[in-house]
Amino acid sequence: MLWFISGAEIVFVFFIVLLVFGADKIPSIARTLAKGMTQVRQATNDIKNEIQKSVDIESPTKKVTSEIKKEVDQLKGDFDDLKDSISRDL
Repeated sequence: MLWFISGAEIVFVFFIVLLVFGADKIPSIARTLAKGMTQVRQATNDIKNEIQKSVDIESPTKKVTSEIKKEVDQLKGDFDDLKDSISRDL
């Protein structure tokens, strides 16, 4: 949206803000806007962290299932080896 505003339009908006609020109020308005932006950024990061935590909670179950699958595959391999050795003996 900022890409559609020319430099002259930005200067005009700053001039209007200067006339409406005065030179004394502009720094406090800028600080308030900066604090608001910081709070929004922190809230966004908190949401991201909560989502990441919920994904991490699900991943241990995935780890357990993958470990069980590995053990089952290893057990299947052991049984196949045992079957091969028994068939060779007969």
